[in-house]
Order: sequence, then C-alpha cells, then structure tokens
Amino acid sequence: MKPVTTLPAVQVASSCIREPVSAAKALARQLRHQHLGYVLFFCSAEYDLDGLGMALEQAFPDIGVSGCTSAGEITPQGYDRGCITAIGFDRRFFAIECALIREMDQFSLRDAQSVIDDLLSGCRGARLASIKGNTFAITLLDGLSSREELVLATLNSALGSIPQFGGSAADDEHLADTHVFYKGRFHAGAATVLLVNTPLDFRVFSTHHLEEGNEKLVVTGACSDSRTVYSLNAEPAAEAYARAVGSTVEALSREVFARRPLGVKIGGHYFVRSIQRVNPDKSLTFYCAVETGIVMTAMNPASLLDPVRDQLETSESIVGKPLVTIGCDCFLRRLEAEFIGESEAVSDFLRHHKVVGFNTYGEQFNGMHINQTFTGVVIGQPNVYPE
Repeated sequence: MKPVTTLPAVQVASSCIREPVSAAKALARQLRHQHLGYVLFFCSAEYDLDGLGMALEQAFPDIGVSGCTSAGEITPQGYDRGCITAIGFDRRFFAIECALIREMDQFSLRDAQSVIDDLLSGCRGARLASIKGNTFAITLLDGLSSREELVLATLNSALGSIPQFGGSAADDEHLADTHVFYKGRFHAGAATVLLVNTPLDFRVFSTHHLEEGNEKLVVTGACSDSRTVYSLNAEPAAEAYARAVGSTVEALSREVFARRPLGVKIGGHYFVRSIQRVNPDKSLTFYCAVETGIVMTAMNPASLLDPVRDQLETSESIVGKPLVTIGCDCFLRRLEAEFIGESEAVSDFLRHHKVVGFNTYGEQFNGMHINQTFTGVVIGQPNVYPE
C-alpha cells in the first residue's frame, strides 16, 4: 500500500457541449483512466437523447453507465443548466450493480427481492467489502410516472437495513417527458436501482428547510392515482390553500408553491408535499402521493442553506474529508433560491462541499417519496490506495 499519489477514487466531470458525440467524448477525457469502473450522470432533457445514449456507449464501451434527465445539473462548478455532469467511480473502491424496472405499476415484492438479490450477488462477487454497513442504494425514477411510492416502498422492503436515497428524473421543468438511462438507452415510465458497495465511509442523509405553520388542512376529497386534491377542509382545494398561505387563487404561482408547500407529519417529522398546479376546477395536483383523510400543514420557509450545512458538516465529522457528495436537490428549492436571490450563494456552497448531482421532480429517502428536500450521500476519502 502507498499514500495517495494518483487519481482520486472518484472523478467528476461536466460539459455544456450540446452535440452528443462531442459531449460524451468530453466526459470521457475527464473521467477515463485504467481503474474506471462505473459512470453515473445527470443531463438536460434538451439533449438528443437517442444520440447521447449511443455516444455514451461508444465513449465508455467497457464500463457500466447509468443516469437520468434533470431539471438542472449540479456540476463540479455548482449549479448549471442545459448540460451534462458525471461521476466516475474507481473499481478498486466501488462495486456498482444496476437494474432496470420497466413496469413500475406492476412491480411486486417478489420482483423487488429478485432484483436486490441479483444486485447483491454482483457486489459480493467483487469482494471489496462485506455487504452490511458498506452498501447503499441509489434510485432514479421517472418523475412523471406517479408510481414512485409503490416502487420505493416495495424496494425498501427488499433492501432491509441497506440505506437508500435518490431522485425523480426531470425534464427542465417542461413536465412532459422524463427518462432514466440503462445499458445505452433512455427509458420513460421506468426506474433504475443502483447498489453501491464500498469499503469507504459514507453517510446517507435527507433534509429540508421548511418549518411548521399554524394552518391545518384536511384532505376531504382526492384521487390518489392522479395525485389530485379536490377539496381541503370541505372547500375547493385551491381556495382553502390560498387562504392558508395568505394568497388568492388568481395569484397562485410557481413562486407561491415553491415557498409555501404543505407538509404531512409522520413519526414526529414533517415530509413535504409540493403542489404542481391549480386545475380549472380549483383542484390541486401534487408532485407526491395524497390521500383522502390526511392532515396537511402549511409550511413556512426558513434558511435554504442552514439545514443542508448541518447535514454535510455532521456527515463530514463522521466520514472525514469528503471525496464527493452525490446530491438530489428538488427543483423547487432551486426555484426558491432564484426567487429570493440566493442561487449564487447556494451554488457556491455546493461547489465548496464537492456536491455533484441534479435538480429533481421529487426526492427519495429510505423508501419514502418526498418533495422540496435535499437528499444524498457523503463519501469519505480513502486512507491509502492499492499498489
């Protein structure tokens, strides 16, 4: 064994080149080395996805590649848009296996157990570290599928004690087509799950910046399949929500939704349910599951950065100096940062803490689908590198 004198165990890269072949080659120049074992990327949906898929396969012909489309990218330089960012993992420190879930609405516990068993078998074969305490899962799901809750709950049962985080694929806020990437192709209506086994220290976390308000709203009419709430407190949903947040129905907008989401209290903690749009009948469509009978609280915004800073500093006190932090940051958090003039400060913070990731249509943490959170994993530095 010898001290670190070569490339780090994780390499990061980004490119704003839009032409697929040139973009893939740019990533390859930044990431490829003799020990590169896997590539995880996040990209704008504005790319020619078919062309980009083929170009990535050509640029990394002998290496596993996974990723998804985004609503903004977190690059080594901080926030960006319209680009592609990627993380390259050294096979000497990371055994990574990936599976595709094609039919999210048909995904059963038996399917989940089979998927996780296969992924575990692949990780064990690399003989890097024992599974227990050395493995985490990353999930990337179609952000417009409305099936995240089903897939995540089922996967969580099969994962057992293995921590899990992830994000819902996005499409630059068009809300039209979101994709995950698996074996050379982008897939809609699908999900991927990655199992990462490593001897390095890591910590999976999730946090949000919203505080409990005083207004309580009971869902008195909803369609869980479409994530639509028709009535709150037995009133048209938009009217009740607008009153609770000090607005009018006519003034409801993306800015109001970003700054004043609703929260559901589970086990003493609030989990955010963000509103996607107001419908002509004054119903509200959400980004997360909603059901008749649940009680939602109008949340108040606080500091965007303080909770994330606390989580990253806690993580770094446990795992040491970070090698990289893979971050899933809700696109509504980024919108809020832009609305209040703090996007540059947030971007600087993410760059300083070596965060690479994407802006999502929903975040995932230990089997839950949530909104307006920042979730991810902090991975620590290796002490020594193999000869």
